Amino acid sequence: MTVMTTNSAVDAKDADARDAERDAFAGQRADEARRTNNDPRQKQGRQNQQPRRDKRDVHGWVVLDKPIGMTSTQAVAVLKRLFQAKRAGHAGTLDPLASGGLPIALGEATKTVPFVMDGRKRYRFTVCWGEERDTDDTEGRPVRTSESRPTADSIRELLPRFTGVIEQIPPQYSAIKVQGERAYDLARDGETVELKPRPVEIHELTLVEHGDNGQSVFEAECGKGTYVRALARDMGRILGCFGHICALRRTLVGPFTERDMIPLEQLEALCNRAASGEGSLADALLPVETALDDIPALAVTRADAARLHRGQAVLLRGRDAPNTSGTVYVTVAGRLLALAEIGNGELIPKRVFNLNGLTASPARNNESN
Repeated sequence: MTVMTTNSAVDAKDADARDAERDAFAGQRADEARRTNNDPRQKQGRQNQQPRRDKRDVHGWVVLDKPIGMTSTQAVAVLKRLFQAKRAGHAGTLDPLASGGLPIALGEATKTVPFVMDGRKRYRFTVCWGEERDTDDTEGRPVRTSESRPTADSIRELLPRFTGVIEQIPPQYSAIKVQGERAYDLARDGETVELKPRPVEIHELTLVEHGDNGQSVFEAECGKGTYVRALARDMGRILGCFGHICALRRTLVGPFTERDMIPLEQLEALCNRAASGEGSLADALLPVETALDDIPALAVTRADAARLHRGQAVLLRGRDAPNTSGTVYVTVAGRLLALAEIGNGELIPKRVFNLNGLTASPARNNESN
């Protein structure tokens, strides 16, 4: 068997080691400060504070049904607190105005975030005709108005122009960086933001409802980087009546559907039951590998798993060796081990997973299969 070292897996483990060392150093500094601080006022303040809960290793996905008014960053902070998780991140920003699926990765699931962000998204949204706003949604100020309203037929005739690969100019109020600054920060400061058009792919765009109230409901399935707000803006301009988003809900993100979504109230109730011993937070988790649904799985022996876990390549040989190339996720005894690349007859680890801690319950594992 040929063994070779791969930098990416080693770097990943080194990064974790640096994080652990930094956390340990921070903890040591905090202990020293507590031992040397004799200020009675600060002691009294600490006595009035609730005890700090220790963070723990939690690995998996929670698909929050994000309520309107909450930012994606706030949602991550809430879930991190509820699970007492050491690490958390989201797989694609959802505007405060929008509701629906916000996949949040906990622990080792953060290593699979790019696979979700690169997946398709589906939205159901309502366009209010007759007014364009600077934010392209209800939160902005009107910049163009019109008394005309489109017909259902004129909208349907327009939709093919917004299907397939198109050029789209992102909204001024977006997170895109311009010379190191976020576009929305520049726009809020009153600067005119000139963003360049970029290609995006819209797989499907459908008119669902068209009423006499000056509003139309659409469904869109699109690829990474598409702004639904820009769709409303551009359709309104071509139709000559202007428009902006007045309701938006995300119903699909990569492998995650509405069936996977958990409302915040339900999640908080589950956490309260778990704290009293009446349930488990594992029931809210989806397995880390749920994000890898579109990637082939490859089972290896325990001996090969040990080599991969050390960041070493494994030679693929024998009649059972895969004859494909590209990315796979590797399992051992049914448990996720690593993301790896097959090439030149070798299995080369790219990201190694350490799933010690709280993971999805067996019931959620079965749901994801």
